[in-house]
Amino acid sequence: MYMSNATLGRGPMRGDESKRSNMFHYFCIEDRIPRNHPLREIKKHTETALRSLNPWFNTLYSDEGRPSVPPETLLKAQLLMALYTARSDRMFCERLNFDLLFRWFLDMDMEQPPFDHSTFSKNRMRLLEQETAQKFLQAVVNIAREHALLSDEHFTIDGTLIEAWASMKSFRRKDGNDRQQGKDDDNDPGNPSVDFHGEKRTNDTHASTTDAAARLYRKSKGTGAQLAYCGSALMENRNGLIVDATVSSATGTAERDDSLKLLRREKQRHQRQGRPLPRTVGADKNFCTKAFVAAVRATGLLPHIARKKCTTPGLDGRTTRHATFSVSQRIRKMIEEAFGWTKTVGGIRKVRVRGIPKVAGVALLNFAAYDLLRISRLVAPSSG
Repeated sequence: MYMSNATLGRGPMRGDESKRSNMFHYFCIEDRIPRNHPLREIKKHTETALRSLNPWFNTLYSDEGRPSVPPETLLKAQLLMALYTARSDRMFCERLNFDLLFRWFLDMDMEQPPFDHSTFSKNRMRLLEQETAQKFLQAVVNIAREHALLSDEHFTIDGTLIEAWASMKSFRRKDGNDRQQGKDDDNDPGNPSVDFHGEKRTNDTHASTTDAAARLYRKSKGTGAQLAYCGSALMENRNGLIVDATVSSATGTAERDDSLKLLRREKQRHQRQGRPLPRTVGADKNFCTKAFVAAVRATGLLPHIARKKCTTPGLDGRTTRHATFSVSQRIRKMIEEAFGWTKTVGGIRKVRVRGIPKVAGVALLNFAAYDLLRISRLVAPSSG
């Protein structure tokens, strides 16, 4: 019996819901990605950087054995995980099942199965070493230099804490004489309720059994101590791009020591490439020490460092009276944007790998993702 739309209670223009699907679909994945999508510019610059690293990748793999996941794909996958805040390798691999944007960025066709998360993790961990990530970051920086986005003379340094992938319960005495008295007898040897009240714990007497390279550190007064690493970054002052970074164990002097290493390394790059030498470096009050100011001046740079109430030799009115000092102090705050992005979006507030080489690799690739995002916005063609 025929029933009209009016009989069914539907309007004359209402369509019927169809739950049937076609067996075959014919479309080009390239057409599904909007022409103005920000990933298009990021992908273009990423592939340019990866092509420059092709000789380096050839040295990392043997000529024998089964083919592995291409290193270019692994690095692009790490960028996607940072850009889209993928919380784990498993979730990222599951998303490859249905996300056309991810497949397009990784140059995967529709029939290609997604990566197995365990195999993907093992291959990615082998590539996540500091040297490879360092080379990729420098390749991204070279792209920014080709577009005249970098300042060769004015820089900013700063450091941040990266929380280690280890709990405070793993911070135990090195001699093995731990006080294993819990708050209650919960009969849970795998995760006991340990009471550390009244026990003095320091890096000299204790170490983490989960991540031995992590150190107990307190950022400032009024904050709790945590197992962490120290991440330091060097930023150029024209567009706030990170040009170099490093990670070390968190100590009281690690931030200043690592920053000096970054400054010296950048100066050596300028000398090798025949570029103008760095002139100024901005920093916050944590760097306002006699030894650090003297070390900066020994490298030939002017220390545009925020001053404390006391007078620091080498940082007086002869330096701070100039307008460039005020400019450096204003621009240096942009480095906090890079730290904030890598921690909230990139997901390294509490890093999910252990050991300095792997933590440094993840941090450097996150800074590279941040630079690529900024470069894509700075050089993107105008819509008008």
